[in-house]
Amino acid sequence: MKRLALLFFLLGCSNAVTNPNDFKILSDFKKGLENPDLLKWPNTGRDPCGPPVWPHIGCSKGRVTAIQVQGLGLKGPLPPNINQLSQLKNIGFQNNRFNGNLPSFSGLSNLQYAYLNLNRFETIPLDFFRGLSNVMVLALDNNPFNQSFGWSIPSDLADCTRLVNFSCSSCNIFGEVPSFFGKLSSLSSLMLSSNRLSGGIPLSFSGSLLQILWLNNQEYGGMNGSIGVIGSMVLLTKLWLHGNQFTGPIPESIGSLTSLRELNLNGNLLVGLIPPGLARLNLQLLDLSNNMFMGTMPRLSAAKVSYASNSFCQPDPGLQCDPQVNALLEFLKYVEYPVSLASEWKGNDPCAGPWWGISCNPSKEVSVVNMKSMMLNGTVSPSLSLLSSLVEIHLEGNYLQGRLPQNLTMLRSLRLLDLRGNDLEVPLPKFPTNVKVVYDTPSSPSSHETSDVDGNVAHSTKSRFGIILASAALLTLVAVLAIIFCLMKRRRRKNGDVESSASGGIRTFEASTSPIFSLSSLREVTDNFAQENILGRGGFGVVYKGKLKDGTMLAVKRMESGVMSDKGTSEFQTEITVLSSVRHRHLVSLLGYTGEGNERLLVYEYMPQGALSRHLFYWKMMDLEPLSWCKRLIIALDVAKGVEYLHSMAHYTFIHRDLKSSNILLDHELRAKVSDFGLVKLALDSGTSFATRLAGTFGYLAPEYAVTGRITTKVDVFSFGVILMELVTGLVAVDEQRPEEKQYLVDWFWKIKEDRETLLACVDPALNVDEDGHDSIMAVAELAGHCTVKDPSRRADMGYAVSVLARLVETWRPHEGMSRCSSTRSEMPLPELVKSWKEEDRVAALNAPSQSHH
Repeated sequence: MKRLALLFFLLGCSNAVTNPNDFKILSDFKKGLENPDLLKWPNTGRDPCGPPVWPHIGCSKGRVTAIQVQGLGLKGPLPPNINQLSQLKNIGFQNNRFNGNLPSFSGLSNLQYAYLNLNRFETIPLDFFRGLSNVMVLALDNNPFNQSFGWSIPSDLADCTRLVNFSCSSCNIFGEVPSFFGKLSSLSSLMLSSNRLSGGIPLSFSGSLLQILWLNNQEYGGMNGSIGVIGSMVLLTKLWLHGNQFTGPIPESIGSLTSLRELNLNGNLLVGLIPPGLARLNLQLLDLSNNMFMGTMPRLSAAKVSYASNSFCQPDPGLQCDPQVNALLEFLKYVEYPVSLASEWKGNDPCAGPWWGISCNPSKEVSVVNMKSMMLNGTVSPSLSLLSSLVEIHLEGNYLQGRLPQNLTMLRSLRLLDLRGNDLEVPLPKFPTNVKVVYDTPSSPSSHETSDVDGNVAHSTKSRFGIILASAALLTLVAVLAIIFCLMKRRRRKNGDVESSASGGIRTFEASTSPIFSLSSLREVTDNFAQENILGRGGFGVVYKGKLKDGTMLAVKRMESGVMSDKGTSEFQTEITVLSSVRHRHLVSLLGYTGEGNERLLVYEYMPQGALSRHLFYWKMMDLEPLSWCKRLIIALDVAKGVEYLHSMAHYTFIHRDLKSSNILLDHELRAKVSDFGLVKLALDSGTSFATRLAGTFGYLAPEYAVTGRITTKVDVFSFGVILMELVTGLVAVDEQRPEEKQYLVDWFWKIKEDRETLLACVDPALNVDEDGHDSIMAVAELAGHCTVKDPSRRADMGYAVSVLARLVETWRPHEGMSRCSSTRSEMPLPELVKSWKEEDRVAALNAPSQSHH
């Protein structure tokens, strides 16, 4: 029968003008559909290229050049060999119900227009864009590509040099926006809304010819960093950046974007004054809502304007701010608008609060500016001279640079100016003799002394090694500084000299002593960052597997070159500092780092089993064995011990802020270590709350943090409780593809946790736990509830979690004949065992900063 069918096909095509292979591909396309009748193609062997030509088909010289089936409601897959239609120029597959795997378009060098949007394609191949040298329009929007993992845009798209419009909104793209988009000279429209993008707007977009840029509503925290680059994109007509975490001010040069008609910045962390140039633009839509814009609310001529939920000093447009407010906001501009201050400086009266660090005299005049240890960057603003009643200015313990304004010497009431621990230029201006000016003496690199105006010398309470190390150019100097650092550290520990700031919870702490790797050595161990060595991707960048000559395995986290946002730089520095200050068996060890040029790389110990999330949610896809309940208990205990150490046993109190299953890594024995410390904050103690920029991952965020922005160690406890729920159910924290009542794991889990029968019915099916394990599961469910109570004061602490889990690990036996779940020294009684763990952790906390991290 097959031979007869083939013979009929050949006879039917014997007089055809259509290329036989093109004919076959069209036939395969029709056969694969569930509703092919909608095409209205003939059932006989009539030639597609006619005459007459089949409906929805375009031909030239016997070759198929176009398929236009948009909006027909077709359902089914596309033929995998569609890229053999080598003369295709125009494809219109949009607004159907095509599903399955999107086939590769690799090699379709004549293709100019490809509309694949509004379908249900489940995957997109890595080589899809390869060889599309003439494509001008690519529309892939609203397809659930790689729904579980997402996908990143491959570099092959950079070779599509004639590309004019690229749209892939709601496509599950993760990672950073590729910088090559800024170098495509034909690109006019880039629409990437509602994906999982992170990082900043690439610097390569400066001066680009883009007219439409949509980067709005990114999931899992969204994009971040400055939007300054948009000020040079003078052809922009529509710019949508809403629903992200962009920071900093609107660039002053935005007034040069005279073609701009729509600007949506709603729901970011933008700060500062509204540039006057924005008021001159002929906008149809302007949305500035839900940011931290300050100063006078401007009068804007846009047809549709929204200002809601900002920090303007007056409630109505055009009303001017109090002169003291203007002076302080100018000071804020010079120190780059730190969010910790911008979020607190609201209203038109700095003496009425909440103006952090500002104190006033009885006449309601600003008398003290206390910005001690606020991690301020930038320079000192001359606007402070306008605060004529200033008595004290505290700027010590920051990162200020440049010259101190001469006009500060005109402050007649000033008595104290503390500038220690900055990089201000000397000599300082000459102040009156009744003003005590305290500053760093610019002597030798090892100097840690400060001088006042009378030349008196006093020991500084802040180590300057962080800045010295960062600026060192020679490895010999680094080695010398590291030795000095260790000596100073030991001296300070002996004297108990740990300085806490007045900034509501942030402490100063010493810089890294981790080894500095050369970029060339890391290229060598990762085979020049080869694709096959990629272990994973995240908001920071890409993690690669590396191997030293002696066989030692490494994990190298690399931020994409040229896209170092302020947030990325901060996370890089924070992770180095934190992991150089702590060491624990359940925290991933930092082995070193490099910061050559635009490259920022961190080197960690290698964790061969990858993230916990792989073993909980994707084990089938990755051909892994599901985790047993015994293993899950041990992993939970490992994580609890690591976080307890951060909260209460390390030299400082650390708050992780991004605890989740994808940040828990497993070694070859499936023992867990907490990783990714880029969002860590230091606290005065475990119970004191303080405000900070919202960060972390939706689904794991404690409600008080999400609403108020204030944190304690209890935000980590909440995240740990979510992880416990994941261990019990095998469900990820948030999944919008689940039924509505189950989309948010915490809400659903709280509804079922008290009903033993219902909860046990919802246990991860991969566990196969018999009745002997039910009590253990219920105990973990109860602990998860204690960890996720809405009121943080009623929430458990990590010490309690360790005690509960230790008891479960030590006593649970799956069934008769099996050994205990523990792989620890279970011959010890439980109280002594927990006590020995804690004692070892305290010893580690004392020794960690001076230990080698090789």
